[in-house]
Amino acid sequence: MDLSSLKPAEGSVKNSKRIGRGQGSGRGGTSTRGHKGAKSRSGYSRKKGFEGGQMPMQRRLPKFGFTNINRKEYKVLNLNVLQELAERGNLTSVNIEMLIEHGLITKNSLVKILGNGSLSLKLEVQAHAFSKSAVDAIEAQGGVAVKL
Repeated sequence: MDLSSLKPAEGSVKNSKRIGRGQGSGRGGTSTRGHKGAKSRSGYSRKKGFEGGQMPMQRRLPKFGFTNINRKEYKVLNLNVLQELAERGNLTSVNIEMLIEHGLITKNSLVKILGNGSLSLKLEVQAHAFSKSAVDAIEAQGGVAVKL
């Protein structure tokens, strides 16, 4: 084995074009980039959404709507979910930590209890908000709805 027999590993060399190596390479002058324009220059990278200088779609379309910066996003849970949870864990009270532990909400979630489904157990439920029907159903069973 000698230095003249060395070759790169199979598949490691992708392209045999030697670009930017002067006139003798046969690709001198513009180095296969053509004449002038952004694409011929170093540092060129097309911006996301660029349409060749045409007004981009996101600028042609009108803006509409309104985003309320004070909006509170609640994770909603129905009474049937609380019923199922209480039956499974043999619980008398449901609080935020318990809901996080069972994977129903994340630690920064605001929780609202809605009145869909039925409740047959006496529960003390702690949440950030309740619908009127949920409070009525909880109190009808002798439970308490505690607003945080």
